[in-house]
Amino acid sequence: MEEKELILRLKKNDEIAFGLVVDLFSKKVYNTCVGMLQNLEDAQDVTQEIFITIHLNIKDFKEESSLSTWIYRISVNKCLEFIRKKNRKKRSGIFRSIFSSESEKALENHSDFSHPGIQLENKERSIILFKAISLLPEQQQTAYILHKVEQVSYNEIAVIMEVSLSAVESLLFRAKQNLKKHLATYYEENEK
Repeated sequence: MEEKELILRLKKNDEIAFGLVVDLFSKKVYNTCVGMLQNLEDAQDVTQEIFITIHLNIKDFKEESSLSTWIYRISVNKCLEFIRKKNRKKRSGIFRSIFSSESEKALENHSDFSHPGIQLENKERSIILFKAISLLPEQQQTAYILHKVEQVSYNEIAVIMEVSLSAVESLLFRAKQNLKKHLATYYEENEK
């Protein structure tokens, strides 16, 4: 089925067309969420939220970009929204913990995340890499995950993130520089 026909059927609430979209994009959406959220359960929840959003908002899709780009944009935005909400909860938890005896618990970092697509012998390095990625500024992290984990082209990243192509190149360059710094520091401290 061609994309135009698929979109038309989606806008008419065709369940078969929606099922096809889920089949075509669920793995990509989930992998994007896993890469950005670094938590499998959160990624599953946000993936479901994304497909609900797609279903509810397909009528507003103006077809100025491809369907996959629109879905990636929703995915990235939902992940960033989830991260911001989680960070707000952490901050409020820290403020509450200042007055309690559980301040160390509130300041704990996220658990060691291991991407499910990484082979066993690379799990430890994957954990270290994803920790370093989580330290990147939001825009750099998004561009890096889309390009390096999801293999999205620079042009499509520009459309998804609604920035220029040169901005994507700059974000990826700075992300690589920051990752080198974070990883060099880690290896200097832990691999002596």
